[in-house]
Amino acid sequence: MTDEPIDAETAAPDSVSVVATLRKLIMEGRYAAGERLAEIPVAEALGVSRTPVRLAFRTLEQEGLLEKAGKRGFTVRAFSEADVLCAIEVRGVLEGLAARRLAEAGLPPALHAELQRCVDEGEALLAKGHLTEDDLAPWSRINDRFHRTLVEGGGSRVIADAIARNNHLPFASADSIIIDKAALDKEYEKLRMAQLHHRLVVDALEQRESARVEMLMREHAHIGVRYGRLLGLEVTPAATRAAVEG
Repeated sequence: MTDEPIDAETAAPDSVSVVATLRKLIMEGRYAAGERLAEIPVAEALGVSRTPVRLAFRTLEQEGLLEKAGKRGFTVRAFSEADVLCAIEVRGVLEGLAARRLAEAGLPPALHAELQRCVDEGEALLAKGHLTEDDLAPWSRINDRFHRTLVEGGGSRVIADAIARNNHLPFASADSIIIDKAALDKEYEKLRMAQLHHRLVVDALEQRESARVEMLMREHAHIGVRYGRLLGLEVTPAATRAAVEG
């Protein structure tokens, strides 16, 4: 890891923010592949207690970014850009399949209401026309609820289990959101596009347009990478980029 200090203002002491911060630092190469991480040094670097760091380590291990090293420590897992993009594509295919099956079967009222609540809460959060750091954790929870509701409502344990396994790969899960806090204006546009997708997905489910909703979910999976690049955001892991270009 570079000797440059980590800005403590980029990390709030709740575990969601610590997860997002550590995920971004790994993406940027601040924690290099193979580097050993321990609770106390990381907590001190982020200016938080050990508890949210411990919880963040477990979450990032489940995502596939960290690997256990001994009884207590973790190391940063090595991965390639191709691994990341393939895992994102797989999630899009699986979520698209779940959405298509749901459209074909018809949207149950309770499921419809929950998806609509997610859309309405997302609209309210973004309604002010800009993004603040305080919006990041609520958006993450809304986004996670939307995806979980859609997948679990599809009625297939096979699809849900396959997505759960794929989610253990780096940055594959729907809630593995990389937010550049130095470019919140551009990040707002990315989340606004994600919100639009959520609204279109619900509309397609209402109309029982199975092919349309499947394609929407496939496209939606790529929003962090594809629309991030269009907006000029850094979306490629620094270490991965170096390996690919080298």
